[in-house]
Amino acid sequence: MGDKITLNLDLRVLQGKKVKQLRKEGLVPAVVYGAGLEPVNVQAARNIVDKVIRDAGKHTPVHLVIGTRKEIAMIKDVESDPVKGLTRHVSFHAVNQNDPVTAEVPIHLIGQGESEAEKAGLIVLQALDRIEVRALPLNLPEALEVSIADLKEAGEQITLGDIVLPKDVAFVEHSTGREDEDDEEAPQLTDLVVASVYEPAALEAANDAAAGDATIDSEVEADNGADSDQTSQAEETKPGGKAQDEPKQSNVDANK
Repeated sequence: MGDKITLNLDLRVLQGKKVKQLRKEGLVPAVVYGAGLEPVNVQAARNIVDKVIRDAGKHTPVHLVIGTRKEIAMIKDVESDPVKGLTRHVSFHAVNQNDPVTAEVPIHLIGQGESEAEKAGLIVLQALDRIEVRALPLNLPEALEVSIADLKEAGEQITLGDIVLPKDVAFVEHSTGREDEDDEEAPQLTDLVVASVYEPAALEAANDAAAGDATIDSEVEADNGADSDQTSQAEETKPGGKAQDEPKQSNVDANK
């Protein structure tokens, strides 16, 4: 991990619709919650909160200071103004530094432009840019790095198995419920492809084919009068894991 990220918070009195006044004054309302912890309403200057959000993301613990009280927390949720883009509310999930947590961390490719493959005109595309890991909060890496410098030919790949994990950090295995999960020949998490080498012509052909399929599907739906689904979104990955305690939605809404 890099430098410790610290955020000083003030206790917040205004709640509900009254927090509009805080936002007008350049303050961001927030809530801190966690297992065995009553939600605490807090606030801080927007420019300071935004810097913490940029530096910590949802995978780096933040050391919160609330008066004489100190907590280690993960940023659980950030609500932004859909028009102005300003941060409206932040939820912090307090964690125990001695209890492992699950968080999604970015994967960075290093050695880009240095491989024989790229020098020969081939293209290296990243297929996986983040992965869930489990570790103690203070051991969570800011990012995982893997080198692509040794790639030479089209078809070569970098997988999760090529990433050297920091000590006491592990990938999170998700059960699929399949009967062959324990089969040695079944796909393993470490077989997941992070990056692949492609011939430019083959990549262009694949992209053209994919675009063609998408066009055909769209035309069929249009002919049948189908409406496109513009509102469905994948559920956001939750730092700390879905099983960890969360405040009731009514409480969160009331605290904003």
